[in-house]
Amino acid sequence: SLHYESALTRQVPRRPGLYYNLGCHLPWIGDRTRGLDGAHIEYFRGIRNPIGVKIGPNITPNELVRLMDLLDPAREPGDLVLIPRLGADRVKTMLPPLIEAATRSGHRPAWVCDPMHANTVCTRGGRKTRHVDAILRELADSIDVHESMGSVLAGVHCELTAENVTECVGGASGVTEDDLAAFYQTHCDPRLNYEQAMEIAFAIARRMERK
Repeated sequence: SLHYESALTRQVPRRPGLYYNLGCHLPWIGDRTRGLDGAHIEYFRGIRNPIGVKIGPNITPNELVRLMDLLDPAREPGDLVLIPRLGADRVKTMLPPLIEAATRSGHRPAWVCDPMHANTVCTRGGRKTRHVDAILRELADSIDVHESMGSVLAGVHCELTAENVTECVGGASGVTEDDLAAFYQTHCDPRLNYEQAMEIAFAIARRMERK
């Protein structure tokens, strides 16, 4: 909450007049709390940490530019981290205009792909899960779009665990919807297990070798 974050915000030695959130290096704003006139944006405008922002499929290029103008008025390269969470079926159509708008505005954000959140689905029994093939597709398409536009994908944000959970479907571990109940441990979002996470890491490495 903002009360918690505000309590961790301080001025620091040798940086007079500047405030930092000392609870973490990269605080970030969620897709549901990035309203341009909202309290989260107002708080983040006042701190000097690098800032991440999740952007979902409802954002428009104009809104993205207004968001960047508020959070990164000095246009410092990499100071603002944009984390699209668009969904595997929307990346090719939605990401290019966002990149184009950012480039045209003069901002130089760092782009990080979140292939997890917009690919969350519910099974017939009502359990949340994610399909590894959709995660891989959003990643691959994001890399392709950035390359085609002369941009750079700077990172990937995945939710994962080293435990052998059964929360995401597919991949080399062969988890099916019928297997989800075997070791479904999360109280929030489905995570990749060790094998699935390694599969995605190697897929990224193989794709990057083609550059």
